[in-house]
Order: sequence, then structure tokens, then C-alpha cells
Amino acid sequence: MAQHDFNIANQGFPAFRTDLNNVLTAINTSQSGTSRPSSAVAGTIWLDTTSATTPTLKYYDGADDISLATLDHSSNTVNWLDNSVSFDIVNDTTPQLGGNLDLNSNDITGTGNVNISGTVTSTGATITGTLLPYKAYIAEATLTDGASIDWNMSTQAVAKVTLGGNRTLNAPTNGSTGQFASILVIQDGTGSRTLTWNAVYEFTADTAPTLTTTANYGDLFTFRYNGAKWLEVGRNLNLVLS
Repeated sequence: MAQHDFNIANQGFPAFRTDLNNVLTAINTSQSGTSRPSSAVAGTIWLDTTSATTPTLKYYDGADDISLATLDHSSNTVNWLDNSVSFDIVNDTTPQLGGNLDLNSNDITGTGNVNISGTVTSTGATITGTLLPYKAYIAEATLTDGASIDWNMSTQAVAKVTLGGNRTLNAPTNGSTGQFASILVIQDGTGSRTLTWNAVYEFTADTAPTLTTTANYGDLFTFRYNGAKWLEVGRNLNLVLS
């Protein structure tokens, strides 16, 4: 790695050859050095080797150096420093994320099928296209038992809870209009536990169901949210769970 002033003096052959070789070495090593080369003019790109393992590629604009990227020798990666850099992944048939995808209040849209598998949660973004329900999977969540029980519809739309006493089920949080949700209410080893439902749950004839009393049995309820009430659309009582 070397730098050169790109000025070859009028000199004899051996010295000229040495000077020329030094110029070629500087070019071949991208004008590498710990400070800007003395020959830099507007448009010069050079490699700052202050850090030997992560040198910085820089562009000289005639007044200042603009840092373009760091080159990680350990992981063999280029880390672009301008956070506005974007890229097109249309030619990448299997793109992968190293973390969460932040939609930044934008939507996921498509003219074809939108195949989603895994736990699907939403905090405001909209997915449009043809959703294939058989691909969607919402993991079952276990609600925390207590005198009053909370239910978060953004992360616990499919839920179960084992009653350790007579309980109250609070109004759900983070529900979305049109959302379906289900809850499996399980009696503990004692049984005969009761559940008081918040008024936001709506049952046939406005009458809450009577739970199974048998120890370790369960009752399954399904609801649809209309924006104001969680309307029961199905129930299956007195279920043997094991």
C-alpha cells in the first residue's frame, strides 16, 4: 500500500523506473494511506488505512473528504456510510432479513398472492393482495392467570388460560375491526372455576355461557370484533384436552 504525488521528475533511467513503479503501486493500492494523498484533486478516490482492518474508502471533492464506505476485512463486507443508500432486490429471488422489517407506516402490496407463514401481528400497516389463509399461522399464547386477566389481541389472538380461581376476563386491547380471536378457558385441577366476562364480549341473548365444571376440562370460544364489541361466533364446551 502506498501513495504518490503523481509527479515523475526528469531523471535518469533507474530512478525513473523506480518512480514509475511507485506511481503504479499507488494506483494499484487505491492511494492507500493514513492521510489524504498530496496529489489529490477534486474527484480523487483514496483508501484511508487509519484502521488496518476496517479501512475507509473516501472521495475528495476538492475541499473535503467524503467517506463512502468501510471495508471489513474480517467479514469481507462493504458497509456503506450514507444511510440514504437504497437498492433494488428484484433480481434476488431469495432475499433475507437480518432483523425486523420496518414498513415506516407504509403498506405491503402485491398483484399476486401474498403468502405469509408464522405469527402475523400488526400495529397499523396494511397488507393487500390475495392472502392465502392456509399459509397463515398464529401461535397460541398463554394468558397470565390472576384475579383479572388481560388479553392483547395484537400478540395473543389465539390464546388459552387456566383458571386457578374465580376470575374476570378484562376487555381486550389492540383489537382490529374484523379480527377473529379465540380463547380456550381451562379448569385447573380443582375445577368449578367461574369466569366473569367484560361487557365488551357479546353472547347470544346477551347471556354469558356457563363454563364446564370438570377439573382439567376446557371450553373454547371464538369471537369477531366489529370495532365496538367482540361478538361470539362459536363455542365448544366440555372438551377433554388430554
